[in-house]
Amino acid sequence: MISETINIEKKALPFLRWTGSKTWLVRDGFSNFLPKQFNNYHECFLGGGSIFFSLTPFHRNAYLYDTNEELIETYIEVRDNVDLVIRSLRKLKNTKEDYYKIRKTRYLTPHTRAAKFIYLNRCSFNGIYRVNNKGEYNVPYGKRPNVDVVTKENLMNASKVLKNVIIKSIDFEKTLSYIQKDDLVFLDPPYTVAHENNGFIEYNQKLFSWEDQERLRDHIKEIEKRGAYYILTNAYHKSIIELYSGIGSMHKRARYSQVGGRNKTRGMYNELIICNTI
Repeated sequence: MISETINIEKKALPFLRWTGSKTWLVRDGFSNFLPKQFNNYHECFLGGGSIFFSLTPFHRNAYLYDTNEELIETYIEVRDNVDLVIRSLRKLKNTKEDYYKIRKTRYLTPHTRAAKFIYLNRCSFNGIYRVNNKGEYNVPYGKRPNVDVVTKENLMNASKVLKNVIIKSIDFEKTLSYIQKDDLVFLDPPYTVAHENNGFIEYNQKLFSWEDQERLRDHIKEIEKRGAYYILTNAYHKSIIELYSGIGSMHKRARYSQVGGRNKTRGMYNELIICNTI
C-alpha cells in the first residue's frame, strides 16, 4: 500500500488531458448555467470529466458514462485500485523509446491497462485519443520529457471523489433509465460539424455521425419530458442551431483552442450551449 501523506483538502482536478475539454467553460462561467438546486448528476460523454470535477463534492449520486471502454475502465480503476495504478505508473519511463514500446504492449490486468492509458495520455502529442482501423492507439510521442506522469496527489484525490460514483460504458440513449426528475444532465458530444473550421472534424464524423446528433436531439427531448435539467454543449453552427430549434435556450460562447498540429487549426472558436436551466 502507498502510505505517503496526501493533501485531501485540495480539490481533485481532471487527471486526463482531453481534446474538447470544457476546462475553459469552468473558468468562463459554467456555474451561471446551473439550476439553483438539483438531485443526481449525470455526464453522458465523460472524456476528461472537467465539469464533473468542478462540481464535486455531490450531495446526491453522480453517474458518469462514455462508450470508450478503455476510458471507463481507467476511471473505475482510479476509483477502486488507485494504489495499484500509481504503482504501475511509476514503472513507466517517459522517453520516446519507452513510449512506443509501451504503446504496443498489451497489458493483462485492469490496473496496468489503466496505468498505460494515463501514461499515453500524459506523454502523447496534445493528449489526443485516436485509434486506427484495428482499434489500436496510434498517437505519436509528445516530446514532453519533464511531464509528471504519475501526479500521485491528484490521482489519490480523484479516487476519493470517485468513490461512490456510478461509472458505466454505455451509449447516451441508455442513460435514460437512470435519469429522474430534477436531476442534472451534462452532455458534451464529439462535434460532428465545425465551428468555423475544425481540424478534427473528419475524424469526429466517424466517432459521432449526424444521425447520432439527431438521436441526441431526441434524447434531450426525453430528458425534458422526465422533468430533468440538461446542459448541452456543441459547435456554434447553423446546422446545430436549426437541429435544436425550439428546444431550450441557446447561448453563444467564445473560447480559444490550442489543439491541433497546424496553426490554422488553432485560434478562437464559438461554441453553443443549449439548456433548460436558465
